[in-house]
Amino acid sequence: MATPHVDLDVGERTVRVTNPDKVYFPDAAGGPIVKLDLVRYYLAVADGALRGAGSRPMALKRYPDGAGGDFFFQKRAPASRPAWIRTVELAFPSGRTADEVVIDDAAGLAWIANLGCLDLNPHPVRADDLDHPDELRVDLDPVPGVPWADIRRVALVVREALADVGLVGWPKTSGSRGIHVNVRIAPRWTFPEVRRAALALARDVEQRAPDFATSKWWKEERHGVFIDYNQNAKDRTVASAYSVRPLPDARVSTPVTWAEVPDVDAAAFTLRTVPERFSRIGDPHAGIDGAVGSLDGLLDLSARHELEGLGDAPWPPQYAKTADEPPRVQPSKRRMPTKPLIEIARAAARDDALAGLERWKTRHPDAWPHLQPADILVDSMRGRYTTWTRIRLNLEHVPPELRPEQEPLDPDYSPWDTSGS
Repeated sequence: MATPHVDLDVGERTVRVTNPDKVYFPDAAGGPIVKLDLVRYYLAVADGALRGAGSRPMALKRYPDGAGGDFFFQKRAPASRPAWIRTVELAFPSGRTADEVVIDDAAGLAWIANLGCLDLNPHPVRADDLDHPDELRVDLDPVPGVPWADIRRVALVVREALADVGLVGWPKTSGSRGIHVNVRIAPRWTFPEVRRAALALARDVEQRAPDFATSKWWKEERHGVFIDYNQNAKDRTVASAYSVRPLPDARVSTPVTWAEVPDVDAAAFTLRTVPERFSRIGDPHAGIDGAVGSLDGLLDLSARHELEGLGDAPWPPQYAKTADEPPRVQPSKRRMPTKPLIEIARAAARDDALAGLERWKTRHPDAWPHLQPADILVDSMRGRYTTWTRIRLNLEHVPPELRPEQEPLDPDYSPWDTSGS
């Protein structure tokens, strides 16, 4: 018979873990990982996890059925919550507001883990100043087929670029395919200014390593490792330090030292291995709050870029267009197309979209071998409460006589259909 709940004493508080035996990672090495394992993991690394997510408003990304199930974003704090869980009202670009959860201690971590939050998704601001970020986030996102060694190489270039403007970067594995570098900054600048600084950094890294890095927003124009400057736009969140990611091996977004980066193996950091590492070496990011820097250097670099003719770069579609932003139309759909792009699938679940891609491959065996990894564009499209998946193909490497025409989408999911049918 399953245990209905377990009460844990965490400091001076008691946290109830419901359905503690519920399996969250059925295929993890060493056997299935259950909800209580997740809660105990966050208690073991609480000091480091709070350094990344504490005192910040947080979007709750909930996996009620574990890593293999569907998830949803919950921006508004649950109505049923302990009196000691803090909230703060956050305003979004859409004009909506929500009272978001703010975690202050280990008990708070245990409480949100009990809600099915595998990873932590805090905003880059503190609850006492919601208009001025105290963190610039560098998200290194590789296009398909990029080797891990190239991602590590670009991370080291980021370190050099930051040092040249007087900033200290703190690297961590993303727990997925990339590397994050967090930079503590004084809370003096607005979200648009921080994003502009991040864009200047992305362009600088691209200039330093043009064969490996790109600042291009449109996926069909990217190569190598994309420096996602838009992660610094208001209302964007990324998995913070010590977050458990929804991968079968329960991989963890793990802080590392710069000395570790050249040889780091992201797969080595899991829910089962990180607590021992944390106990043995402590938190490599323990000094991050003592390394607060200024954006003046990056904003000066941005000003130089503008004098050279580099204005703003594209924003995500839900944001208001800026005065100097380029056309918000992907290159293949502009008046003079540059890429022969077709769309294959739209699906609520990523696996369903990938199954549609497999069916397309079967129908077009002559075209498929000509596609390169970067030609397969798998987009995670963010909706209001969850994400859906879109797959497109860039056919530029397929000989013209072998290029298939646009076909009906398979599957053809409509994220805008609210009929429930």
